[in-house]
Amino acid sequence: MLRRFAYALAVLGLVLVVGTTGYMVIEGWVFLDALYMTVITVGTVGFREVAPLSVAGRLFTMALIIVGFGAILFSLGTIIDFMVEGHFTGLLEGRRMQKRIAEAVGHHVVAGLGRVGSTVADEYAARGVPFVVIDCDEAAIARARERGWLWVQGDASEETTLMAAGIERARSLVTALDTDADNLFVTLTARGMKPGLFIVARATTSSAEGKLVRAGADRVITPTEIGGRRMASMVLQPVVSDYLDVVTRGDSVRFKLEEILLGEDDPYVGRSIGESRIREATGAYILAVHAADGVINTKPTPSTVLHVGDKLVAIGTEEQLAALAGLACTSPDDCRSPSV
Repeated sequence: MLRRFAYALAVLGLVLVVGTTGYMVIEGWVFLDALYMTVITVGTVGFREVAPLSVAGRLFTMALIIVGFGAILFSLGTIIDFMVEGHFTGLLEGRRMQKRIAEAVGHHVVAGLGRVGSTVADEYAARGVPFVVIDCDEAAIARARERGWLWVQGDASEETTLMAAGIERARSLVTALDTDADNLFVTLTARGMKPGLFIVARATTSSAEGKLVRAGADRVITPTEIGGRRMASMVLQPVVSDYLDVVTRGDSVRFKLEEILLGEDDPYVGRSIGESRIREATGAYILAVHAADGVINTKPTPSTVLHVGDKLVAIGTEEQLAALAGLACTSPDDCRSPSV
């Protein structure tokens, strides 16, 4: 539709140029007189001629009226279609969306709004974290628009599209497109644009996992394998499976797993878990401590000392985890990293 709109304007401009040039050549008029005569002729307003026309000038005027009137009708029809079909409103909405995304910092980006990407976006929305979705499908963007999400319509493997989503200011990227090749290209592009970006990529086959990791993905998820293992667990270990459901998706008391990143000036740095009295003060429970050097302590004891850069893997309710972040960090909102 935009092309038709531009084409209509180009046709109208061409008529004005041809008409003005014709009067200047045929009648020898100056530019302003020729342009004026062209406008009143094309507009069929019926004003008097600038000067008496020659026979050639009259023939040219008749031809200009026919062509010009048709060009005006075509242009007006295109403009009306443009307004009625909402394209103009869509352009304005796109401008407003770009402004909102430009103000986002530390947000998450989701590439692909299929079944997996939509689930990720729904979880982000439920947790109240800022995010931007990318998809080239109009129906997917319409769903994002209905839900009030920030969106960018385009190819996520293109740098311009990722830039429009604020990838250079983003905290993470989840690429959940339909094919491994698409996710590979998105990963490569995003890694080149922001080396420190945390990237989670979807794989449809196990053979693609290594390629995605080499391309720059920090984590690779194969939904079919995870789904298969979960189904087997429901059969072989139903109690464990039910417990995981309560922890992650419980309706009555919703427990959550969360990471608490300790910074340099945080109160818990240099203190042991026992000294901090985490369980007594907050109700949250520390499952593991992921040290800055990559070592994971899966059985932390009260004597475990906490250091700068440690990530506390904690479980608890929203209130308990908020209390933990409030005591452990000088900036609670910045140190919390909910797992999804």
